Amino acid sequence: MINKDVIKLASNTSNVGLENKFSHKISLKNSTCGDKITLELIANKKKISSMKYETESCVYCEASASLISRKIKNVKLKDVKDDLMTLKKISIKKNVKIPKRLSDFEKLLNRDNFNRFKCIFLPIDAVLKALKL
Repeated sequence: MINKDVIKLASNTSNVGLENKFSHKISLKNSTCGDKITLELIANKKKISSMKYETESCVYCEASASLISRKIKNVKLKDVKDDLMTLKKISIKKNVKIPKRLSDFEKLLNRDNFNRFKCIFLPIDAVLKALKL
């Protein structure tokens, strides 16, 4: 059964919809389950000003994409990289502290959702690869 918090996160669609305005664009597919994401980022050398995305995915991937799209706006690229790389360490190590800016990920990155981590990390991987971080 899907947690209500996950559904609530996924239901925020304020950044859904590609606009064909971007400095970086990428499409990725999760080979395990078939989730797909395409995202468009507007970023300069210092920070991200916008992220728009579309998914054909499960609710976990949608929740993750929604969170990231809101949490990385107007954040320095170095800080985005550091925060997202810290999140990725959670799948390997248990005692990793989630960065404060991304604290809402606690609702996704828990023991109950461990088998969905690849779905949750797909948008994170897309941002890192698009920006070549």
